[in-house]
Amino acid sequence: MINKLKKMKKTLLIIALTILTITTVKSQEKIQFGVKGGINFTNMTSNFLYNEDYKTGFHVGALVEIPFGNKFSIQPEILYATYGTKGEVVLTGLNGPISGDFYLDYIQVPLLAKIYVLERISIEIGPSFNFLVNDDEKRGNLSLSDFGDSFEFGGVLGVSYKLKSDFFGSVRYTNGFTDVIEDEYQEAKNYGFLIGIGYLF
Repeated sequence: MINKLKKMKKTLLIIALTILTITTVKSQEKIQFGVKGGINFTNMTSNFLYNEDYKTGFHVGALVEIPFGNKFSIQPEILYATYGTKGEVVLTGLNGPISGDFYLDYIQVPLLAKIYVLERISIEIGPSFNFLVNDDEKRGNLSLSDFGDSFEFGGVLGVSYKLKSDFFGSVRYTNGFTDVIEDEYQEAKNYGFLIGIGYLF
């Protein structure tokens, strides 16, 4: 646990220093801060779940858009996001599968490149550093916790549309590259879609 906390602090420090350096260098540009929120539809690929189905969640947080000319920006974000899935789990000693529900809540730090293909339409792509803050698993009548890995590394690909009033909407796909369950015999990775709206100051 101590090593995981050290890893988390080191990662956050690197991200914070990177954002601070970029912001200082581009201080003459029009940097915009914003807030955003929306709905998540998430699922998992795994070696122990069957008939998986999407679970509905939400995300909420803040961002800063740092422009490098008219066509390109860097957009760091910090989000609270709820992920999960539901499906059937086969357990040893049982005649058949039982229902399983998985809930994983993260503090996410995406660091996105934002490329404007048109004046108000942009493509967003980049890595996401995700830190687990809560997990819960329900298998039949059992309720379990502390099964999730404390850190997940993922990627983001999305499209955003900005209105003249500084409101914007976005649709993005997220995919986890690392396992989210702390068990050497179980493999699981997050993926899903996020639909959100926001406002830039």
